[in-house]
Amino acid sequence: MASLTRVLYIDDDAGLGRLLQRALTGFDVHFVETGDEGVRLLETDAFDVVALDHNLISETGLDVIPRIRAIPNAPPIIYVTGSEDVRTAVSALKAGAVDYVWKDVQGHYRELVREAINGAVEQARLKREQEQSQRLIREARDRAEVLLKEVNHRVANSLALVASLAQLQSAAVREPAAQDALKEMQARIAAIAGIHRRLYTSQDVHQVDLESYLDSLAQDLAAALAGARNHRMTFASRDPVLLPTDKAVSLGVIVTELVTNAYKYAYAPDAAGEIRVLMERTESGELLLAVEDDGVGWTGKGPIKGTGLGSRVIGAMAKNLQAKLNYVPRETGTRAELRFAP
Repeated sequence: MASLTRVLYIDDDAGLGRLLQRALTGFDVHFVETGDEGVRLLETDAFDVVALDHNLISETGLDVIPRIRAIPNAPPIIYVTGSEDVRTAVSALKAGAVDYVWKDVQGHYRELVREAINGAVEQARLKREQEQSQRLIREARDRAEVLLKEVNHRVANSLALVASLAQLQSAAVREPAAQDALKEMQARIAAIAGIHRRLYTSQDVHQVDLESYLDSLAQDLAAALAGARNHRMTFASRDPVLLPTDKAVSLGVIVTELVTNAYKYAYAPDAAGEIRVLMERTESGELLLAVEDDGVGWTGKGPIKGTGLGSRVIGAMAKNLQAKLNYVPRETGTRAELRFAP
């Protein structure tokens, strides 16, 4: 059997209090005459609604409302006033009452109090259900983010293992072409693993701090590609940028391919040089990424060195970013630029 709605009525007129108790059949009504009694009772007992009169013995209901609302899980307050001044009702609503009833001399207000109680109880029930739904949504989101971080952690570890295997295989083969292919594969794996490593150590699993990621990627590439060609790798950024994960993956793969090409073809086999990765935000709000060197130079035209796989990978990743790679003419060396909306 459902329990009765418990109502606390605070009014300095004992006669009116008893009349209201009798009028509110179907409710469990408790009556007290002062705000102090009401507050003490609310601190030790549970009620569904408080009906609070305006004129009390030594204060007004407006003085009592803040004291009631300061109680943890305080019930909704219905303000009962004999004053026809609408400012009294407005002040009560501003102070935290959910409804008000005008106390007429004929006593019709008692039925209005019943309707107000039912409305307040229903409103409180809907609020509790909404808060419960929001809490469940937050908990589900938190669980999903923890799970996603764990997945990124495991993926990063697995990719690191694959990269190590590629490195071991590279050391085991003797053909230079096979060694280069394995090093390139190791660099590609490092680019993607770096994204997942950033995600499981970040508070935001949906975005990547591009400045930190590209700086780390440049170091990883320098280590992965080190060997016969030991070029100096640098990264510089003028603006901090947060990029959605899918875009960061595409950008990391493009940087990897451009840096790998520069390692292989920018300088003569017996020469060492510098390879620079640069990032900045343009005046139009786009992101500009550039990879440049001071080597023999390449304009993007003419026969492609190698198998052409890197060019196809760059094209596919640039399409994901809705961007196009352009080669900027320079007096010496090569500068490849990519502009896209973050």
